[in-house]
Amino acid sequence: MRLSVVSGVVALVAILVGGIASASLEGGIAERIKAVGSVCVKGDACAANLQVASSGPKSGEQVYKTNCLACHASGAGGAPKFRVAADWSSRMASGLDSLYSNSINGLNRMPARGLCGSCSDDEIKAAVDYMVEGL
Repeated sequence: MRLSVVSGVVALVAILVGGIASASLEGGIAERIKAVGSVCVKGDACAANLQVASSGPKSGEQVYKTNCLACHASGAGGAPKFRVAADWSSRMASGLDSLYSNSINGLNRMPARGLCGSCSDDEIKAAVDYMVEGL
């Protein structure tokens, strides 16, 4: 009888500990798979301090500084350096329309639009104009 009481207590403890471990495990899983962020929509309290991006076109300088600078400031991959006449002279010989086309469509190591998928053709042209200004 004594053995059966001890066995019963051990079984009860095992059930209780197992239930706690299971609850803890489930809580841990829920924590690990919860959403990382949330959506904030205009009109919600969370949107009160949000700034909306300008809907107007970006200037050539803005496009250059956010998309072109990485290669054209250093000449990476053979890119003509910003406002260095010697780097641009052979390219300028073909005319601005050719420069625009190559910048929009890509050529050799120059990716299409300089990887600025959100830039319009006019914004790419403005960036080219900005890079060759004064040459």
